[in-house]
Amino acid sequence: MLNSDFPRIITFLRKERGLSQKQVSQDLGISQALLSHYEKGIRECGLDFLVKAADYFEVSTDYLLGRTVQRKPASVSADDIPESDEIRHLQGNMINQVNRKLIMNTTTVIFDLLAQIGEKKLTNAVSNYLMCAEYQIFRTIYCADKTNTQTMFSIDRGRYQNLTSASMIIDLEIIDTLIEKNELSLALSPDIISSYFDKGASSLFNLIQFSERNIKGFAQRS
Repeated sequence: MLNSDFPRIITFLRKERGLSQKQVSQDLGISQALLSHYEKGIRECGLDFLVKAADYFEVSTDYLLGRTVQRKPASVSADDIPESDEIRHLQGNMINQVNRKLIMNTTTVIFDLLAQIGEKKLTNAVSNYLMCAEYQIFRTIYCADKTNTQTMFSIDRGRYQNLTSASMIIDLEIIDTLIEKNELSLALSPDIISSYFDKGASSLFNLIQFSERNIKGFAQRS
């Protein structure tokens, strides 16, 4: 089965550099017709060409195959690994700590981008959405034990999940409307994000990769 992302990505990389098919095919040691077939998805390239193309465009093979949005090999950086005192308190639960770092660092990236856009209503809508998500998760964990008191909550236990989900859907509508109506946007790319952010970029790229893997897995099961 042909990889559906590879033709699009290799074509994008070639055009991004302003190169012709003739030039790239010569540099990579294949015919122009074969490169054209690769870009159109008619033919599937071999592993040797995949590696050669990755070196040529200075990206990872995972990027060429659409498995990650990060051009260079993605991995959790040293800054994403928890500090020794955090590990000790969590009794060695490294997965818990790494996931926490990914989410915290990515949230920082999001709010830095919101600050650059400078739209208060957009920031409020995004904040409400994220807070509702955390509220719902916390309360679900809290309510797992039926004997836990509910005095800290004002919404009925039988209604909070549906009401929270509905509120988050409305927040997304508000976010989309604000962006479209006010034409709020930033010129971004993996390279720009990598250069502007430090550990946040690595966390963001990993979070995207992990999330899309889970989403695709869910879609395949449905």
